Parts: sequence; C-alpha cells; structure tokens
Amino acid sequence: MPRPNRFTNVIRIGPVQVGTHHDGCGRTRHTAACTAPGCGFSADYRDRSAAELTARTHRCNP
Repeated sequence: MPRPNRFTNVIRIGPVQVGTHHDGCGRTRHTAACTAPGCGFSADYRDRSAAELTARTHRCNP
C-alpha cells in the first residue's frame, strides 16, 4: 500500500494552498490546490514559483 503524500512548506494564497511533496519516483513536486467548496482545482509543478504563480492568478467559480 503506498504511503499518503506528506506535504511540507505549505502556504495559503487566497483560497489556494501550495505545498511541497515527493512523488512515487522520489522527485520533488509542488502542488497548488484550491480549497473553495465545489472548485476542485489542483495541479502539480516542478517549480515552486510556478505553483505560487498559479495560486496568485487562480480564479474559481464554485
């Protein structure tokens, strides 16, 4: 059974949370996920700056 992702260095920018984790191959990934009810947006990035830019520019219509 695979271990769940353990996010570190988590910040919140508006309704979006950005966190760092290691994927199944041991690579470092950065995830941006919207926490607004009904939105469902999330994406993985190789760069922390890309995830933070997405968090700053994300607009959701839940």
